[in-house]
Amino acid sequence: MNNHEIDYEVIGDDMQFVQVELDPGETVIAEAGSLMMMDDGITMETVFGDGSNQGGGIMGKLLGAGKRVLTGESLFMTTFTNDQNGKKRVSFASPYPGKIVPLDLSELGGKIICQKDAFLAAAKGVSVGIEFQRKLGAGFFGGEGFIMQKLEGDGMAFVHAGGTLYKRTLEPGEVLRIDTGCLVAMTSDVDYDIEMVRGVKTALFGGEGLFFATLRGPGSIWVQSLPFSRLASRVFAAAPQTGGSSKGEGGIGGLFDLFGGDRN
Repeated sequence: MNNHEIDYEVIGDDMQFVQVELDPGETVIAEAGSLMMMDDGITMETVFGDGSNQGGGIMGKLLGAGKRVLTGESLFMTTFTNDQNGKKRVSFASPYPGKIVPLDLSELGGKIICQKDAFLAAAKGVSVGIEFQRKLGAGFFGGEGFIMQKLEGDGMAFVHAGGTLYKRTLEPGEVLRIDTGCLVAMTSDVDYDIEMVRGVKTALFGGEGLFFATLRGPGSIWVQSLPFSRLASRVFAAAPQTGGSSKGEGGIGGLFDLFGGDRN
């Protein structure tokens, strides 16, 4: 294998984290801010891009970092290396409730396409780049933008999804239509396009948006039941709009405020 061969364990149910076991000299890369805990003896270092092209000179580093900027991610990633003789463990947590998906790229054709914010961690050597959608409709109306992430290599990678995770394998020619935000990842052989909702009334009053993703097999896809954008919009809609006042939350205190009025 060209990538470091790491052992791992996904721990938890709805609030999961992944614990990676590193042999001496092994390295794992992760998104900045995803660290949960690590054993003493692990060296942490911040690098440009994903760390897979550190031997390619300054231009290679800048190119890798620039690709991450296009996907809305940070210029930097963090590497964790076991510099000791024994095995060491480092853990990474998902940023919101959901599932962590282990993906063995060597069994998935060496490439996975995923949402730009789905990547969590991977074995050193996995390249985290950008994937341009071939069709303009998928780019402009897909909900995930014209650019998605691609993970390439032959090692382990970990992505996270919101809510419940569902994996489905599409047969050749089989078509599945899903909400654009619910797509977590797919193998590179899946054909991905955007289709407009039919019918004016359905588009305007259906509450599901004007477009959905059309996925055509063969290939495997991973779908999440609760995209973070949907959760955030519901929280924002339910939040008090009066500068943080809690009078509108419907509790007993709210009843006193309603009927008591100003007692002075």
